Amino acid sequence: MSKIAFLFPGQGSQSVGMGAELVESDSENKSFYEKADRRLGFDLSKLMLEGPIEQLTYTYHAQPALLTTSTMISEYLKKSGIQPDFTVGHSLGEYSALVSSGVLSFEDGVQIVHERGLFMNEAVPAGEGAMAAILGLDAPLLKEVTDLVTNEGDAVQLANLNCPGQIVISGTKVGVEKACVKAKEAGAKRAIPLEVSGPFHSELMRPAASKLQEALAKLDMKDTAIPVISNVTAHPVTKSEDMKPLLVSQLYSPVQFEMCIRTLLDEGVTHFVECGPGKVLSGLVKKIDRSANVYPVYDLHTIENVIEASKEWS
Repeated sequence: MSKIAFLFPGQGSQSVGMGAELVESDSENKSFYEKADRRLGFDLSKLMLEGPIEQLTYTYHAQPALLTTSTMISEYLKKSGIQPDFTVGHSLGEYSALVSSGVLSFEDGVQIVHERGLFMNEAVPAGEGAMAAILGLDAPLLKEVTDLVTNEGDAVQLANLNCPGQIVISGTKVGVEKACVKAKEAGAKRAIPLEVSGPFHSELMRPAASKLQEALAKLDMKDTAIPVISNVTAHPVTKSEDMKPLLVSQLYSPVQFEMCIRTLLDEGVTHFVECGPGKVLSGLVKKIDRSANVYPVYDLHTIENVIEASKEWS
């Protein structure tokens, strides 16, 4: 029997025009834009459809924009008969997973990720934090590097454990620069600075986490029959009371994406459907397990492809 997981991308996947085809093809999809605009009190949909990309990339715009597009896609797939057995997101994508699993309403999801983006943006002044992707170095060795740099006074830590040979580090600008040099000295193939607005998933995000905790306390979250795989623990979660503290921890803890996928494989998941712009997560899944059946879904063509393919799933 096939088991299906819906995957939801995080920041960096946004693009001007994402979701436009879906809105043009089905008036029900347009309602997601309208609900988001009403809840946020500004024209998020106009920014999504027309840009400019510089404003769409602001973390407090990108987060609700991506959640809106991902939710539109996942709900379309559900209407077409494709139901997930599990959901998982990458960082921001965890909130899209919560909406898909029925833990959060769409409107509450849009609101909380907009606030999350504002908190993250305020936590560290622009230019003081940084992130970089380290290729070709195992996590234990890279952690030795980041611990050494941190102990010398420049904070940096593992932030995203994405797949074998690809780990993102995060911290102060100086700390990340020093860790990149030392990582290459330790055998890393490449160290690639990332174009991000802050040191996400690092201890520097603790001020944002405190504000997020207050905002989450006001939210109505429900238990779910569709488990969400936590970024922090890589374990399935179904109880709303367990999710709020994990979402707070997620802001300053590493995203255990590789372990999340391995958990899904252990749970018997056979088909991975990425709901949202791009296909970054699909590529990561393939690097974790080359035999995995992976379907990136981001426009009408890819939606039709996965609906057709799903007729053969049993």
